[in-house]
Amino acid sequence: MIWLCITSVLLITLVISDQNINASHIRVFPATNQSIAGVFQVSYINDFSQHEYAFNASEARRVCLSFRVNIASKAQVQEALIRGLETCRFGWIDEHFAVIPRSRALSNCGRNQTGLVTWRASVTQKFDVFCFNETDAVTQLKDTTTDNPLSSRNNSGQTQSPSKAADSTQTLHSTSSSSLLPSSSSTPKTIDSEAEPAQFVSNAQGSAREKAILITSTCALLLIVIIILAYIKMRRSRVLSSDMKQQQEYIQTEEWTCSKNIKETKEDTQEDERIEVGDNAS
Repeated sequence: MIWLCITSVLLITLVISDQNINASHIRVFPATNQSIAGVFQVSYINDFSQHEYAFNASEARRVCLSFRVNIASKAQVQEALIRGLETCRFGWIDEHFAVIPRSRALSNCGRNQTGLVTWRASVTQKFDVFCFNETDAVTQLKDTTTDNPLSSRNNSGQTQSPSKAADSTQTLHSTSSSSLLPSSSSTPKTIDSEAEPAQFVSNAQGSAREKAILITSTCALLLIVIIILAYIKMRRSRVLSSDMKQQQEYIQTEEWTCSKNIKETKEDTQEDERIEVGDNAS
């Protein structure tokens, strides 16, 4: 029970540490509820309204849990990059290293590299974090499948001419390509221009407070139970000690009585012997 109580105290400490993140300083990119393939990036804004790397590897994971989602994996961020996600800040992922998704090279973003730029830093290093919302990912994948022209059927039952079929195939190819790759005419999306405040972190923190209260109550109840058990054990030890003391006193009394009786019997015997000796002498 003592170890269980200690574990509860540690859990309380973790929950309280999660509450130290001020919701007004959290920014989400893309905007809230607008993830790309379920992936969004969470960063910290300091008091001067500037982005600041603030989460180490373990803190980054807890930040995503505060949004009630998981930290994104490398494959999930890679899929989001294919679908148009592009940032200019490193963020932690599930494999314990930081990445920047880049579709085009810039000298001040991702070391002038493209693709999923990685940084294998120490887990104590502070970055942003990429989170993954599985519900958003499933919905977006479903919408993509529904909107894909290849999945639609020609209900008119008419046959297209070879030239129209070629034009249609070319149109489908261009449409499919544009849906998977970022537009060349659009400017890179950075965390500074698209980020919005996280609007539901307070709800998650409220839930964390409820958990803290529940854990505190459980720990207090365990402490009370431990105190009661210790008191009962102490009372039992006192009773046993008292019984042993009484028993020892009784044994000592019996020994003393027995010794006294033996001594008296011995004295009586000696007295009788003296009397007999006196009678014989007379």
